[in-house]
Amino acid sequence: MQLSQPVREENHPFLQLLILGISAFVGVIVFILIGIAICIAIYGLDLIQNMDWMTGKDLKYIGALKIVVVAQQIGLFLVPAIILAVFEGKKPQRFYGFSVPKINLLAIVFLIMLCSIPVMGWINEKNMAMHLPDFLKGLEKWMRKMEDEGEVTTKAILNGTSFGALVINLLVIAVTPAICEELIFRGGLQRTLARWFKNPHVAIWTSAIIFSTIHFQFFGFFPRMFLGAAFGYIYFWTGSLWYTVFAHFINNGYAVTIAWYLQRNNMPIDKLDDTKIPLYGVIISAILTLALFWILKEKTTKKEEVIQQY
Repeated sequence: MQLSQPVREENHPFLQLLILGISAFVGVIVFILIGIAICIAIYGLDLIQNMDWMTGKDLKYIGALKIVVVAQQIGLFLVPAIILAVFEGKKPQRFYGFSVPKINLLAIVFLIMLCSIPVMGWINEKNMAMHLPDFLKGLEKWMRKMEDEGEVTTKAILNGTSFGALVINLLVIAVTPAICEELIFRGGLQRTLARWFKNPHVAIWTSAIIFSTIHFQFFGFFPRMFLGAAFGYIYFWTGSLWYTVFAHFINNGYAVTIAWYLQRNNMPIDKLDDTKIPLYGVIISAILTLALFWILKEKTTKKEEVIQQY
C-alpha cells in the first residue's frame, strides 16, 4: 500500500524574507550583467564608453536600455519568487496560486481598473504638488531630482510611434512588470508577511508601502501605494495571481497606449498628466471603484472560491 507523503511545514516567515532579500540582491546583479553582455553583443563595445543610455539620455541605444530594464525585473523580482517556492519544495504555480481565472471576475477587475483612473489621477496630482517642511528642503530637492531623472528614463522608453514600438513597450513596461512584480510583492512578500503577522490587512498594506517605496518615485508614492493595496486585496479575495497580473497589466498598458497615441498625433507625452477631472468625477470614480471591490469580494468569499494561500 502506498502511503501519502506528509506535507512539509513551511519555513519561518523571517527565513523566507531573508531568502527573498538575498536572492533579489544576487539576482539583480547577475541579470543586469547578463543584460549588459547581451547589449554589448548587439551594439558593440562602444556601448560601455558612454553610459548615458542607461538613463535614457542617449536614444541611440534605447533598445539596450529596454533589455537592461527587463533583465532587472527578472533578476530583482522574478528570480527571488521562484527561488523561494523551490526552497519550500513547491511548484511556483501552486505555491503562489495560479488557478485558472474566471471570465466574470476578470471583467470585474477590468472595470475596477477602468473606473479607478480618475480618482488615481487625482491622488497623483495631489502627490505631485506635495511639499515638505522647510527643514527638509534638502531632502525634497533630492527627491525632485530623482523624480526628474526617472521621468527622463520613462519618456525615453516610451519613445516611438510605430506599432512595433507599441508592442515592445507593452512587453517591457506592462507584461514583464505585471508578472515579475506581482510574483514578488503579492506572491512572495504579501504571502509571507500574512503568515508572520497573522493579519492579511497588515500584510497587504505593508507590501503596498514597500512596493511603492522600491520604485523610488516619491512624488508618485501614494497612488502607487493605493494601487499596490488594490492588487493585494484582489489577490487575497481571489486567491489567484492571474487577477493581479491582469490588473497590473491593464494599469501599465493603459499608460503605454496613451503615450503612444499622443506621440502618433504629435502631442507631447506630458499631456498624459494634464487631464483635469472635476471633483464630482473623482467622487463618482471613488464610489464606483469601491462598489466594484465590494462586488468582487462578495463573488469570491461568499461562493468560497478563494484558494487559501494564507
